[in-house]
Amino acid sequence: MNSASIITTPHIAIIDDDMSVRSSTAMLLETRAWRFSEFERASDFLELACPAEFNCLLVDIRIPGMSGLELFEELNRRNRTQPEYLPPVLFLSGHGDIPLVVRALKQGAADFLEKPVDHRTLLDAIAKAIATDQLARASYQAQAGLSTQIAELTVREREVLSEIVQGYLSKQIAAHLNISTKTVETHRLHICQKFKVHTSMELVAKLRDIPPSLWQSI
Repeated sequence: MNSASIITTPHIAIIDDDMSVRSSTAMLLETRAWRFSEFERASDFLELACPAEFNCLLVDIRIPGMSGLELFEELNRRNRTQPEYLPPVLFLSGHGDIPLVVRALKQGAADFLEKPVDHRTLLDAIAKAIATDQLARASYQAQAGLSTQIAELTVREREVLSEIVQGYLSKQIAAHLNISTKTVETHRLHICQKFKVHTSMELVAKLRDIPPSLWQSI
């Protein structure tokens, strides 16, 4: 799981082939003291940038060449083969782009705004995306930490952990794994130490919302 460090000053990617749109958007972002990077083509973004560098991607849905929607689909495709952090994506769309917008939203886009966009509406939408991004990054980092802790467990500790989170008692775990109850308790203690918790209840609470992908490590 790639890192997604917290960004202190919001950083927005503006991906639009229209220079006047990029310039006006950049000036608008400056009123909030937000950083920005401009990209004329989707291919420029793929070649020069990493999505995790930004709190929000502001993308024109109809960029010539690779469209904004195709860029989003490519980022999602790459994320399936080599998972990385992808910030919220806001699409700017023209009249008549509703089918494309629906397609983008179904694939996980955060929102869309129809051109021409009112300045207040645009700023509010970006601010919302930034807030969503900050929460997502915190969750992403927590999951990365859990993944590291799981990787540090021995094979037997992973087996015991899997039983613990399913709610089994030590005596039951011992029977399932054909080991002594004392051995289970020893493993339980080591697991709690590695996860920096004091009780099994704390351990289960910490792992309660763990995503399915991380359980594949156990």
